[in-house]
Order: sequence, then structure tokens, then C-alpha cells
Amino acid sequence: MCQPLPLLYRWNDRELKFARTVIFTVEEINRDTKLLPGVSLGYRLYNGCGNENLLRAAVEAVNGENLKGCRGQIQAFLGHSSSGVSKDINSQLSPLTVPSDHFQIIGLVQFMKYFDWQWVGIIHSEQLYAEQGTAEFTKEAMKVGICVEYRLPFSKTSQITSKLNAIVETLRESSSKVVLLFMSLSVTKTFLSKMENYNITGKQWVGSESWITQADLASVERNNILQGAMGFALPQASIPGLGEFLLSLKPSDEQQSDIIKAIWEKFFDCSFSPSNTSAMCTGTEDLRTVSSDYTDVTHFRPENNVYKAVYLVAYALHALLQCENGSNPTTGKPCVNKSEVQPKLVHSVAQYDLVNWQIKEDGSAEIVNIGQYDTSFPDGKHFKLKDNSNIVPRSVCREPCPPGTRKATNKFKPVCCFDCFECPEGTISNQTDCLICPPEFWPNEKKDQCLPKPTEYLSYKEVMGALLTGFGCVGVFLSLLTSIIFLTHKETPNVKANNSELSFLLLFSLKLCFLCSLTFIGRPSEWSCMLRHTAFGITFVLCISCVLGKTIVVLMAFRATLPGSNVMKWFGPTQQRLSVLTFTLIQVVICILWLTISPPFPKMNMKYYKEKIILECALGSAVGFWAVLSYIGLLALLCFILAFLARKLPDSFNEAKLITFSMLIFCAVWITFIPAYVSSPGKFTVAVEIFAILASSFGLLACIFSPKCYIIIFRPEQNSKKHMMRKIQPITL
Repeated sequence: MCQPLPLLYRWNDRELKFARTVIFTVEEINRDTKLLPGVSLGYRLYNGCGNENLLRAAVEAVNGENLKGCRGQIQAFLGHSSSGVSKDINSQLSPLTVPSDHFQIIGLVQFMKYFDWQWVGIIHSEQLYAEQGTAEFTKEAMKVGICVEYRLPFSKTSQITSKLNAIVETLRESSSKVVLLFMSLSVTKTFLSKMENYNITGKQWVGSESWITQADLASVERNNILQGAMGFALPQASIPGLGEFLLSLKPSDEQQSDIIKAIWEKFFDCSFSPSNTSAMCTGTEDLRTVSSDYTDVTHFRPENNVYKAVYLVAYALHALLQCENGSNPTTGKPCVNKSEVQPKLVHSVAQYDLVNWQIKEDGSAEIVNIGQYDTSFPDGKHFKLKDNSNIVPRSVCREPCPPGTRKATNKFKPVCCFDCFECPEGTISNQTDCLICPPEFWPNEKKDQCLPKPTEYLSYKEVMGALLTGFGCVGVFLSLLTSIIFLTHKETPNVKANNSELSFLLLFSLKLCFLCSLTFIGRPSEWSCMLRHTAFGITFVLCISCVLGKTIVVLMAFRATLPGSNVMKWFGPTQQRLSVLTFTLIQVVICILWLTISPPFPKMNMKYYKEKIILECALGSAVGFWAVLSYIGLLALLCFILAFLARKLPDSFNEAKLITFSMLIFCAVWITFIPAYVSSPGKFTVAVEIFAILASSFGLLACIFSPKCYIIIFRPEQNSKKHMMRKIQPITL
């Protein structure tokens, strides 16, 4: 197709090297029989100096006109090696071309995101290349949460001192630890030479591709501020045959190129025209004897980029031109022939190496490859970093909000300089918001995780539960001991005279009262909740019924001693049993109705304490609960009144005084219980109820039976019929 046209370059051997690399790559592709079979690539090289050539290149690329000597259109456009030159072409071809340094900017942003550098500063040259690059970096950085603290320009002008002082002052006062140095190589050299007079430390420098691989910069700055510097560099690679191709160049290969002749004269200090100051050039001189950018073929970084760029165009065209059964096997779209290929169908790919500066003891720099950025990798995996044990600095405007706080943006600061506010009680934080824990959960101390709330109930294992259990068992033991004493002395006057049948029944009911207190201890369950309240209500009614029976017997016995009285036949043993049974059955009926309509049930109380759950027995029907208590209170009050009326009866058999004392204690305990029960929190509510049961039971046991046991055991001489029949003067309470 197109034949190479004469190269129109100025005396820049570096650019000549890039042009020769394009020629080498195109010829290598055209020799490949598998890549682009039946198609040959051609090229047109334009001089990068002057707007005329650039404008002509742009117009030809946009219009796609047939070029002189070519049988096809321009399908791809490779920009100049200088971003400053390429920007002029981009402004005319946009959006057909990739913006200058676009891929490098994206790579730098992903690189900083990898190290979690959210707070950075930028120093750039006053050139359109650098200004546009920093502007695009700032825009892309904001998308991933990276903020720019400052953007400072630097130029080689007469105002360099004032600008340098401003830069130094900012570097010393800024809180960001990472500085992006976005400059061309020449400006970077000037900047570093000026910075050697200032002691700038503690900064992580990140460089652009233009200077990051120039190890000779280490000799420019004496303070080694570039120690640990990192940045993106064009990939370094070995390209077989390229070195030989470059060094085999002869002026005869491009006889019409004045540029090659001029560079040749510069290389060998000769002249193709007769001259009095220099020797004649033969054109056969050996380039291997020359030391220059062109003849340096040990490593290929920028040349590799040129090489790959040409190959990517070839691969893209190859993929587009594939055809099987009328469709493209790769895209599934209809086949495209070589005359239908459009420039927009050919895509660009970028690759960079991530390099790190390591300053040696002699002050020289070693450029170490530590990673790679490649847009041909799958999405999300363009950036790869090798294992690196070096400690990198942390650069954030504000550390992440601590656990228990949320992040809030401050409209007067960048988004990276957020404020932190403490989360309300009962919530956890995910740094951006406060989340309410479910009802059964509560935040941990750090407020970053919801944990199940601890449960609380009166347990046998804790001190209070163990003590109450012990007192209950002591009560059962004392009741049993009293029963044994009464049983072994049941024929004595002291036992027989005080209605032994009701006494034994009362002792039995007291044992049940002490035992029912144990049902209140332990984890509440459906059965335990129903049992504890009903057992308590029935056993206490049985107990009070026995005491009431004994009180009535005392009153009836006194009436029976009066002449002509026959009242005892109305309240004999049978009537006593029936009265106790009737009073108890009434409570049984109340309990059955309670359990039928709305029984007690286990409940998790999460309202009293915010940070823990109280396991308790809900009453179900409050009416049923207070009906049970009210009935017990009614019987106790009736018993107290009758006993109080009989307290002065002149008979040594009289138990009324003892019953009066016991009922007084009983009523005082339960009257005190009501406010204490209502106001006690959590497990203490249950403890108050157990205490009331035990206190009233001990009161009955002590007041009614301890005087009798004392006489039986310690005063047996008073346990006689003669002594019992002796009249004594009544004692007024």
C-alpha cells in the first residue's frame, strides 16, 4: 500500500528512534502471514514541529481521504511522543482520540486508591500538558473519594523565587503526606535543583511518566527527597531485532531526508558538504560507536509503547476482519471487509510499569519495578502490585470515624475532611450512618456490632437466689421439725388443747408455702409461670383458712363455757374441715378462671433496661392476679379482726394473742409488698415476692408454734392438765 515518505524531523535523535520503531514494527507485521492475511499496513509519518503538519495530519485523519500513493484510508492515528504536541491534535480530533495522558491519570488514581491515599497535594508545571493532567486527575480522584489539598504551579520564570517559597511553605504546613509531581523532565530538573536548599522530609513523592525513570535526577537533588518516590513508567521490554534495525540505519536508506543527514553529521561530527571545519561524511560510519538516545538499545521503555501501539492497531483490525459463515466469530456481528473498517472501531490500550526509587549510599538511584497497570486486564483488575514489604505513609485528611460514630460531610471542607458524630444509644455505626439494633440486640462497647442482649432472671446460682433458696429450705425444715415435735407430743395437754388437727394442717400448709417460694427461682417457663402464682395463692389460702378456723374455735370455745351455751355443735371438727375446704376451693376457682381466661406466661421485658432483657412471668390477667391477692388479704383481715376480738379471753388455752401477732405481721408484710413489688426492677420484683412469702410464713410459724414448742421442750412442767386449767389474769395488749 503506502510507501514510506521522507522523514521530516528536526535534529532530535529520540524522535527519530520512535519513527524508526514504527517502521520496524509495520515491516514485522507485514511479514507475519497469520496476522492480517491479505492485508498490508502502511504508514505516514508527520513532523511534530509546527502547526502546519499537525493540522494536515488531523484533517487527513478526520476526512479519511485517500493519501497520495495509498490504496486505503487512515484507520488509526498514533499521537506524538510529547503530550504537549499531542494535545493540539487531540483538540481537533476529539472525541476520536484518547485525551493526552488519560490512561496514566486513571492509573495514578487507582494506584493512590490502592494505598488508601485520600488526601494528596499536586505540584505541576505551568504548561497546558500539566494543567490539563492535574485537572483531570482531580476530577477522577473525586470519583473514588480522593481529595486534593492543594494545586501549586511552578515554572522556570523570573517569579520562580516567590512561587518556590509558596510551594515550600505549603509542603511544610500541609497535612497531606503524598505529593504528585506532574511536570515535564526539564521543569522537574529545575524544581529539584531549587529544592535542595530546603529540608523537606516526610513526603511520599509520586511522579508522572515524564521524569520518573530518569535516575540521573538523583544527582540533581542533594537531600534525597525522592527516596521512595513512585510513579508510572512506560513498560520496559526486550524487542528482538529492533536494536539491530536501529543501528543499521544508513543515510542511503533515506536519501531524500535532510533530517537524517543532519543527525548523522551531529553524531559523527562530519559533513556531507565540503567544509573547512569538519571531515567529510562517508555514510558508512558505524552507529555503534556513538553514545546517544538513538543508539541506546539496552532497554526499550518508550519504544516498547510505540511497538505495542502499532501491534494493537494490527490486532484490532485483525479481529474486525475475521469472518465465519457471514458473521464475526468474536463479536457475533456481520462481517466487515477491509474497505468498510472505520477508525472508531479500533480501540486503544495502555500499559505502564509502577516503579519505585531506591537511593543508594553513593546517592545514585535504582529504579525498581514494583507493579503494572494494564487496561487490557479485566475490569477492576487493571492495576496489579507485587508483594512489597516497604512501609508506605498514611495520607488522609481525617482518619475514619471511630466505632460508635458516623461520618458527616462539612460543607466548608472537602469531602475527605468529614466530621464524626457519636451515634445515639442503642445504635451501631457503619461509618456513614447509625443503624438501630433489633430489639433483642444491643451494641457492643465499640458500637460497631449488635450483640444479643444478656438475659436476667433470678437464678439459683447467684447469691440472692441461693440465699432465698436457703431460707425456703430452712422454713421447710423448721415446719417439719415442728410437726415432729407436735406428733411426738400429740397426747400432751399443750398440743391437744390447741386443736391438734388444724395445727397439723396448718404446719402442712406452711411447708407448701415455703416450697412454693422455690418455684419463683429459675428461668421462667410456661408451666413455672402458671405454677408459681396459683400454688402461692392456694397454699396461702389453705394456711390462712387453718388460722381462721383456729380463731373461730377459740371464740366458740369461750362461748361454750357460758351457762346454757351449745355453740360448739355448730363448729365442731366437721364444720372446721368444711370451712377450710370451702375457703380453699374458692381460691381454687379463682385460679382456674385466671388460668382459663388469661394465664401467666413467660415474657421478655425489653423496656425496663435498654441493654439487657428481663425474663419474667407476665401476669396475663392482672385482674386474676389481684383477685388472688385480694382474697388472701380478705381472709387475713377477717382472721386478724376475730383474733383481735378474742385476745383478752381469760383462758390459758387462748391462742388469739398469738394469732393476732401473726396476722399483724402477715398483713404488714403484704401491705409493704405491694409498692415494693410495683417499683422493683427486673429480678428484684421476683425477690420481693419471695421475701414476702417467706417473711409471712416465718411469721406464722414463729408466732403460733414457737411458744408451744418452747413449753414442750424447755418447760415440760407447764405441759400438764393441771397447769392448763389454772386461770390467769388477762393481759391487755
